[in-house]
Amino acid sequence: MSGLLALLDDVAAIAKVAATSVDDVAAAAGKAGAKTAGVIIDDAAVTPKYLQGFAPARELPIIWRITRGSLFNKLILLMPVAMLLANFAPWAITPLLMLGGSYLCFEGAEKIFHVLFPHASHEIAQDMTIKDPGHLEEAKIKGAIKTDFILSAEIMTIALAAIEAPNVWIQAATLAVVAIGVTLAVYGSVALIVKMDDVGLFLAKRAPTPVGRGLGRGLVKFMPVLMWLLSVVGTAAMLWVGGSIIIHGLEVLGFGWLGHHIHDLAYAAGHAVPAAWTGFVEWSAKATMDGVFGVAWGLVLIPVATKVIGPVMGMFGGEKESH
Repeated sequence: MSGLLALLDDVAAIAKVAATSVDDVAAAAGKAGAKTAGVIIDDAAVTPKYLQGFAPARELPIIWRITRGSLFNKLILLMPVAMLLANFAPWAITPLLMLGGSYLCFEGAEKIFHVLFPHASHEIAQDMTIKDPGHLEEAKIKGAIKTDFILSAEIMTIALAAIEAPNVWIQAATLAVVAIGVTLAVYGSVALIVKMDDVGLFLAKRAPTPVGRGLGRGLVKFMPVLMWLLSVVGTAAMLWVGGSIIIHGLEVLGFGWLGHHIHDLAYAAGHAVPAAWTGFVEWSAKATMDGVFGVAWGLVLIPVATKVIGPVMGMFGGEKESH
């Protein structure tokens, strides 16, 4: 009997440790997931574009295939590399984060530049032309998964830098939870977004009451506005996250003057308003200055990407890849 009680006591102790570990993983995953907000919003805004031109019946199967590809990117390709870096080359995480932040700044600034100075590309127009409908779906899925790989690399690196785990196992479990949670959140949201207009159209045609039909028409009209809002919020979030990553990376590397100035200005702005608004104003001021820096850095990178990196990639990957 005493042996049985001792065994039960051991099992209870193990269960407590396991429960604590689960709590640690959940807390760390929540913190790390919040750090990736800018990339997540942009991912959700970008993906629906890959579904344009397909029949409604093909939309969800395509999203599911992209989701599987995204999980493969994160869990099979990127997570082992991230764990190796974290445990054997932690010094490389900050430069990689800054590289990902630079990409975010470039993407955001390029979108703003395109809005201010609209420009077309002959190569893009050719890519948008449907030459072989039988292979169009495969091409779109492959393109979406390639884009997801870049965004996933940023998500995993940002999450890894935000994880504070006592051991490698909790670190790995947290990273896996972030990868799965982010993927399901992004592509679940995408599925809801792309089917919302179908729901609206169904209600507009078949709802039994005028209120239902009016709601359906409202949904159909609101979807372009929602996509525009997602694009704007995604771009702003990319610039904010990208700029803050670069500034923080400079601080880690010993160049903290810019980060200190931004902190001081944000602190002054926060304490120039009533105490109830101090935290919000200070955060908003810092985020705005991080975003402005992100725009400036992204504008600097546009000619570098188009005149240097693009041609170099074209030399190794073919002219089409450079575009």
